[in-house]
Amino acid sequence: MSDYTLAMAIAFWLGILTAISPCLMATNVAAITFIARKIDNTRYALISGLFYIFGQALAYIIMSALLVSSLLSVPSVSLWLQTYMLRLLGPILIITALFLLQLLAFHIGKGVLKEKAQKRAEQGGLWVSSLLGIVFAMSFCPTTAALFFGSLIPLAVTHESSIFLPLMYALGVAVPVLIFALLIMLAKHRVSKAFKSIQSIEKYARNITGGVFLLIGIYFTLAYTLDII
Repeated sequence: MSDYTLAMAIAFWLGILTAISPCLMATNVAAITFIARKIDNTRYALISGLFYIFGQALAYIIMSALLVSSLLSVPSVSLWLQTYMLRLLGPILIITALFLLQLLAFHIGKGVLKEKAQKRAEQGGLWVSSLLGIVFAMSFCPTTAALFFGSLIPLAVTHESSIFLPLMYALGVAVPVLIFALLIMLAKHRVSKAFKSIQSIEKYARNITGGVFLLIGIYFTLAYTLDII
């Protein structure tokens, strides 16, 4: 497996972890349930859910592309990153791991924009569903912020991929959300059970990923940051 193929798999996995993190998963389920409740036509409700997913994926791709392109477009910054990114990656992975293992936490505002978008969604419409997805994607909590800013962006910068790796991340986010959308639209009575199962899986997946990130971060720090091994 090539380094870039591995990076694609990692980006996709980070997207899945983001989607099943408790804060975003609860938001996604609530948003799609809200969309389904307001629309009597099941087919149209499903299309609205897909527009919500599209808006969310688009937000992640645009944010990632802008950040990565900005970092790589400035020659001095690009040269600095190419020289020192490997040395920075170890500490970044360690900090990300601490967030994933919930040993570190921080608060990100009160989500005022998120609340306004949800109220605006009451008027319905496909474009409103997309807007809701965009706003909710930008409402980061500690875990999703660590996965996006602390893992995906450094990975994309390292491989100089401003579009494709963010796209793989967005696809990873979209897959669990699509599954929940289908459950909610077509089998609402199964959602509660599925939600609890995913919560249990998320905890183990997050802890395992956090542990792997911590070990790799320690190795990279010792090998490339401190030049000990």
